[in-house]
Amino acid sequence: QAQLVESGGGLVQSGGSLRLSCKLSGSVNDYYAIGWFRQAPGKEREGVSSMSTSDGRRDYADSVKGRFTISSDVAEHKVYLDMNNVKPEDAAVYYCAALTYITYFNGRHLDLLQYEYDDWGQGTQVTVSS
Repeated sequence: QAQLVESGGGLVQSGGSLRLSCKLSGSVNDYYAIGWFRQAPGKEREGVSSMSTSDGRRDYADSVKGRFTISSDVAEHKVYLDMNNVKPEDAAVYYCAALTYITYFNGRHLDLLQYEYDDWGQGTQVTVSS
């Protein structure tokens, strides 16, 4: 089990940009996929974006498609979420999470965000001013 630590959250103005970082204690490639999720007060947790570490496949929630970009730096054991044109509804605690190979290949989902991820970080707060 790897440890994941998020950073980069903070206050951003509506229309602005932020880069969130997820640092793993081990190799990014030890997992099938790394994803970003978020939860706002009083709302259900939702998937934001995820990427396969093996084939480069990337999935995005419809609400962030065209605005957010997920990427990785394998040498640094990091996965990033670049948030552009941030909207008030993007305010939430953002979590990164890791999906194991076993969980992925035992599943039947077509979208990486539909899986139940195995290891989670503590979260980083994103606040949006408008």
